[in-house]
Amino acid sequence: MKRAFRSISAIALAAAVFGGAAEAQTIKIGVNEPLTGAFAASGTYVVNGAKIAADEINAKGGILGKKLELVIEDNKSNPTEAAAVAEKLITSDKVPVLMGAWGSSLTLAVMPKLMEYETPMVVETSSSGKITTTGNPYIFRISPPSAIEAAAFKGIVDKLELKKVDFLVINNDWGRGTAEDFSKMMKEKGITVGSVETMDQGAQDMSAQLSKLKGTDSETIIVTTAVDQLTLIFKQAAALGLKKRIITTGGSQNPDQIIAQAGAAANGTMHLTTFLPWFPDKTPNPEATNYFIAEWKKRGFDFAGCTESFRGYDGIRTAAAAIEKAGKAEPAAIKAALWDINIKGLNGDIVFRKAGPEGKESGQSQPNVYLIEITDGKIGMKTL
Repeated sequence: MKRAFRSISAIALAAAVFGGAAEAQTIKIGVNEPLTGAFAASGTYVVNGAKIAADEINAKGGILGKKLELVIEDNKSNPTEAAAVAEKLITSDKVPVLMGAWGSSLTLAVMPKLMEYETPMVVETSSSGKITTTGNPYIFRISPPSAIEAAAFKGIVDKLELKKVDFLVINNDWGRGTAEDFSKMMKEKGITVGSVETMDQGAQDMSAQLSKLKGTDSETIIVTTAVDQLTLIFKQAAALGLKKRIITTGGSQNPDQIIAQAGAAANGTMHLTTFLPWFPDKTPNPEATNYFIAEWKKRGFDFAGCTESFRGYDGIRTAAAAIEKAGKAEPAAIKAALWDINIKGLNGDIVFRKAGPEGKESGQSQPNVYLIEITDGKIGMKTL
């Protein structure tokens, strides 16, 4: 009986040791993105960019001598699902750091889970100011909040000769936050802010809002929403004969996709963007930009996706750099290391500065912001 007990104990011990070793063969990063629902196209682009980063890292030997593993989950473009996904990634998959969650409402829904489980997240896309001002020390954002985007735009509004501006924005934290931040900046510049119209994220017909805006005395409309709604807006505006200047915000509108889907209706529209895949030599890191674009094309993906997919690429590289600097795949160590990283992103250096209430600061990097214009179906830098 004793011999049998010793044998069973030895087997159990071996199983525990080898099982633990098997689990430790990879270092995990959780990826919480919308792969179905209203933002599915954008989330898929981000995930594909993340995969390029992971493959590149693994080809160079991985992190801390181990392979990087992305644990990818679909938040279904739904805030409740985004929170549930975050909890699952942290508690079941045991990821020490996350990347997510595309939309501002999705990221805001995830944030309490990060606090509860003391796990950091690299925010690759969301732009609501609330994300870095509410006091969540587990947030590290590489995308510009709408306030930074508005500040960048502030330097060129005079050259555009804006006098009165209306807004058409998606009715969520992203859209409402953009209208608030851009309105504040424009009022400081002496620009009149007119109507602010909203639309639900699943809306297909914006003709009522566009008709109302057509009748105002503004010369410009600032539009904030995802690419699929943008193409509908441009088509419907053209059908209504709306001739006002349209400028989009958010840096993730896929202008190539807009041209493909909206055709001539996209001509004359301007777009604030945070990456210049059309002009690699004008980016802060031309060598890395060319590598990323070549890899994206090699995988058979549409070039249009580059304006969003780079966020996933930079987000994973940011998390991986923090793990490497921390020297271990533990949430607290990674969180501390994120404050000390300095890497070259595809749209500028990724360095986190403190934002939010003292003692509970979030990290905010400050990427470049550019203005492009679609003319005769082609993308060009706006000459000012």
